[in-house]
This record gives sequence, C-alpha cells and structure tokens, in this order.
Amino acid sequence: MAGGRPRAFDDDTALDRALEVFWRQGYEGTAISDLTKAMGINNAPSLYNAFGNKEQLFRKVLDRYADGPARYIREAFDQPTARAAVEALLHGAADATTDPDHPRGCITVQGALACSPGTEAVRDELTARRAAGEAALRERLQRARGDGELPADTDPDGLARYFATIYQGIAVQAAGGATRAQLHQIVDTAMAVWPRRADA
Repeated sequence: MAGGRPRAFDDDTALDRALEVFWRQGYEGTAISDLTKAMGINNAPSLYNAFGNKEQLFRKVLDRYADGPARYIREAFDQPTARAAVEALLHGAADATTDPDHPRGCITVQGALACSPGTEAVRDELTARRAAGEAALRERLQRARGDGELPADTDPDGLARYFATIYQGIAVQAAGGATRAQLHQIVDTAMAVWPRRADA
C-alpha cells in the first residue's frame, strides 16, 4: 500500500526559515501565515502535521537556535578557566547578535519581550532557558572558587547574575543598533570587575 505524498519541503531548511521569522518578529508578532510563507509550506494544516502548533514549532526553533547561531554558548563553557569562559560567552554574544547573516539581537531575550496573556507558556519557556543559562554560569563560578581560581570570598550568585545581565543587555543593545565594536568594548569594561586573588 502506497504511503502518503512526500513532503515538498526540507525540515531543516523550514526550521531555519521559521527561526529567522520568530527572531525578527518575536513570538507574538509572528502569524501562522508568516511561517507558512517563509517555510515554503502550502497551508497551516501541513505546518501542524510537520511541526505541531505554533508553540511547539517555537520550541523546536529554540532548540535549533541553541545548536546553530547560539552554539558559541556551549563552546564558551569548554574554556579551561572560568574567566576565559565568561569572556568567550560575552564576546561570542557580541559577535552573534550583530551577525549580518541573521536578525540582530537574541531570540531568547527578544522573543517574549511583549507577550499577551495567552502566551504565558512561551514567556515561561524563554524565562526558564535564560535561568538555566544563569544557573550554568553560577555553577562554573562556584567551581572556580572551589578550585582557587577565584578568591574564597567571591559571591558566585551575584557574579553570575551580573554577567547574565550584561549578556542579556548585549542582545538588547545589538537589537537597538549598537555596533559590534561598541559591544566588545562593553564586554571589556564588564570584565574589569572580575575578582582577583590577592596573590595573583
């Protein structure tokens, strides 16, 4: 018995196009018709069959973003020291949020800046992903304090919150038109607060 008709689109390409739309317009500002047009899908039912509803598609797009334009985040945490990891994270953000091949800013920061009451699940998802990033940073700083890389009186919670705020601010500044050079300068200024051991 013959199967259904093969899809007329490639899943990876379609997801990349959906990512661009959500990134540029935000979750709230993106209509299903925007997605089907950009993704090369004939109609809404075809989109739902392939990717689920709009919220499910957005979650898939966020995973795609993490594995693609935002992969510098994982790479930053592979650095041998906590300071190198934070510098790589922030400088990576400055580069990624001003990449001329993509919309400016960061989808996880901008995706739900304006959400109506019916989209709490999306806002909560983005909040959770940002919180997970801050938690990973806090754990890395705690480990650095335990290893003696940071002074014993360092506050990993406060430092992680500070650098997470700088990280998110880079995305907002980039979306507002800040240049890559300006953002790298912000990173250099932010790193000046890095705690130094008395014997360093």
